[in-house]
Amino acid sequence: MIQKIVVKEFENSAGTLQDIRFSYEFFGKPPGEAPIVLVNHALTGNSTVTGNTGWWEELIGEGKCIDTNFFTILAFNMPGNGYEEQDANLLHNYKEFTLGDIAGIYARALDQLGITSLYAGIGGSIGGALLWEIAALRPGLFKKIIPVATDYKASQWLRALCKVQDQILHNSAEPLKDARMHAMTFYRSPQSLEAKFGNSVTGSSSVWDVEFWLEHHGRKLEERFKLASYKLMNHLLTTIDISKGSGDQLSAAARIEGEIHIVTVNSDRFFLPEDNWNTYVNLSLVKNNTYIHEIKSIHGHDAFLIENSQLKSILEPVFNTTNLEKQKIKESISS
Repeated sequence: MIQKIVVKEFENSAGTLQDIRFSYEFFGKPPGEAPIVLVNHALTGNSTVTGNTGWWEELIGEGKCIDTNFFTILAFNMPGNGYEEQDANLLHNYKEFTLGDIAGIYARALDQLGITSLYAGIGGSIGGALLWEIAALRPGLFKKIIPVATDYKASQWLRALCKVQDQILHNSAEPLKDARMHAMTFYRSPQSLEAKFGNSVTGSSSVWDVEFWLEHHGRKLEERFKLASYKLMNHLLTTIDISKGSGDQLSAAARIEGEIHIVTVNSDRFFLPEDNWNTYVNLSLVKNNTYIHEIKSIHGHDAFLIENSQLKSILEPVFNTTNLEKQKIKESISS
């Protein structure tokens, strides 16, 4: 069930004070009775992570990799994402916010919910970047973080792609549809599209299947997402920086106390795997509980939503604790 929360008088990076209204969902064991896992959604995702309409239903649920019979799952809707269908909650002054501000809002929300520690945090794409930001802000909060297909800083390549998206969102007659169609070209790889469509056309028409597929994704997003939300999320991608402007992301990451499990995708052309590997090599020299896992796929960035069997095999050792370890975790919660 979606629940609402208000973080009052939050001061964003531009110095504006305002109440932030957004929503969240719990799944699995009741809060306070089990280890909590925070799940952060991607750009057009939402807090419904499991169940019939859950976007990570293959991984989260009863008896699944992240087992709701043992864990409490907490998922926030990123402020301004529009999932609760309340226009008053959109952030029209979105350029005043950074992803670090959203991390600060989440931290305030956790305080209000009485949550002082988390067993794990996991998120993909911008959700994973937000996880980096929260962990940098509260270095002792997580026992484990799993940022998937993301990075702890915005690269110039990422900013370039987001600039084109921003131009589309402000100048197109069909901004959501056109921006989504453009985004799908860098969420996937050339090999992925070739494997999926070959030289096929739709029916007896002269429309290539890949063109039909892009149109379909564009129209689908128009039906369920808001323009103001897309503008916000696209802007936030350009502000990823756990160093808060110092440029020393490595030192900020080294202060995170819990295990760090970086999950990269070898064909990702949005958040580049070489950046993730550089982070791992440099971070592991100063922080010993740092790990990296690589999804091998032709599907590019979106592989983190497609290659569920590979992601499951990566996550099982992190979440599928033995009975003895589970008992220790339960005892630590009740003490």
